[in-house]
Amino acid sequence: LLIDWINTTLKQEHIVVKSLEEDLYDGLVLHHLLEKLGSFKLDVDKIALTEKKQRQKLSVILEAMDKCLQLDESQLKWSVESILTKDLLSTLHLLVAIAKHFQPSLAIPPNVQVETITIEVIIVLIFVTEDPRDLVLDDAFDELFSRAPDRLDDVKKVFLQFVNQHVGKLGLNVKDMESQFADGVLLLLLIGQLEGYFLNLRDFFLTPASTTEMV
Repeated sequence: LLIDWINTTLKQEHIVVKSLEEDLYDGLVLHHLLEKLGSFKLDVDKIALTEKKQRQKLSVILEAMDKCLQLDESQLKWSVESILTKDLLSTLHLLVAIAKHFQPSLAIPPNVQVETITIEVIIVLIFVTEDPRDLVLDDAFDELFSRAPDRLDDVKKVFLQFVNQHVGKLGLNVKDMESQFADGVLLLLLIGQLEGYFLNLRDFFLTPASTTEMV
């Protein structure tokens, strides 16, 4: 509906929108929409080729658009950054607000809902050279234990799936990494599978009976 409305509105400008994410982020279509619907000119270039100029152009356009829509700052569900990064939800919020303001008769379907997925990113800094202060630093798993212990089970499941995908070819099945990897046998067999070679059984103890044999 929104794409058809934009294309109908800008038909005389010979502008055809096919994707809201790909065709609106640079400000060109929004620029034409504002001039066509708001009947005023903006002192910005029609085409902005660089990201810096696109950002500047979007800033001017959205500032003018926000004033025209007469919305409180708390009602603005879009920003220069979100439009520039092709955030579809922000683009939809902006277009619906424009349509309601300039063409209230447009038959926008009510109660449209969008499911969003929020992905949490955990950033862990790991030294690849010695710490200049000669301190002992935690690695990524130490950070996981201390900062996100609730994610540990998820990480274990991923590793178990990875391990069984490879040792399963040998008719083996790992259910508990702590106990089944303790003697080193599964680790050796896993390495052999990953590297694509057969480990001579004379080179290690297949059923180690002591700590020395495990080592």
